[in-house]
Amino acid sequence: MKPAIQARGIVKSYGTFEAVNGIDFDVMPGECFGMLGPNGAGKTTTIHMICGLVDKTAGDLTVLDMDVVTEIRKIKGRIGVMPQDENLDRDLTARDNLETHARYYRMTRAQAAERSQGVLEFVQLVDHADQKIAELSGGMKRRLLLGRAFLSDPAVMLLDEPTAGLDPQARLVVWHKIRELKSRNVAVVLTTHYMDEAERLCDRLAIIDHGRIVATGSPRELIQAHVPREVIEVLSMAGNGPPGDWIKDVEEGIRLEVSGGTTYLYGDDLDTWTARLSAMDGLHFSRRPTNLEDVFLKLTGRDLRE
Repeated sequence: MKPAIQARGIVKSYGTFEAVNGIDFDVMPGECFGMLGPNGAGKTTTIHMICGLVDKTAGDLTVLDMDVVTEIRKIKGRIGVMPQDENLDRDLTARDNLETHARYYRMTRAQAAERSQGVLEFVQLVDHADQKIAELSGGMKRRLLLGRAFLSDPAVMLLDEPTAGLDPQARLVVWHKIRELKSRNVAVVLTTHYMDEAERLCDRLAIIDHGRIVATGSPRELIQAHVPREVIEVLSMAGNGPPGDWIKDVEEGIRLEVSGGTTYLYGDDLDTWTARLSAMDGLHFSRRPTNLEDVFLKLTGRDLRE
């Protein structure tokens, strides 16, 4: 099976600044491929190169075995894009937004109407089809954007932070629809800042920082490769000085981090530390298995990005 998307050494430069700096990846049909990274890491720029919104500076990039430079018009007819920002036409109803967009794919009016009705059913918005965009909730707008991206029955779907700002119920609906896309053998590229979303939806991930891929693998593979099995988060230590100062004898095999007033103890077996911390007064802590967020923070750091 050929990759739906294949990137080799792709670069995007703006003067001396390299937003994307020589990354390689493949996305297979029926796979959800996640791109994780801090703000400005190069995720959205990569999405924009795939769909032809910006030109790559160097490297080879193909979508459905077509070159993004010479065959971008054909590619645009085979992909769906859900952007970060809501860009629906606020003067139109939900149905009219879909039917107007469908006409860009050279559908007849009858075909556009039929396809739009199917999409409204797919994203569960039939009861709100004739409402203006301003009358829709944030979750409904995100679902409509997802439906609009699916209008052309694409083989590749590019989802840039599809659940940003949604409540838990709306997120679950969007997650269900993304899983349906996978079941239809659509190749899905997903960017997100929600680590639980990436763990649940993505078959494979690329963690990107400063325009480079720093790690790839399934969520479970990344967790096993980069962090121990457990972490204790020490939330406070009343009367015992700054967090972390009271730990002077961290033994080999335990990794200690202090950030934002919280102390983190990473290890494969934290029974001894759990007992030790439980015996200390004024302490609040929790113990949990490590997850994808721990991997992300280890590889990209805990500092805020502009």
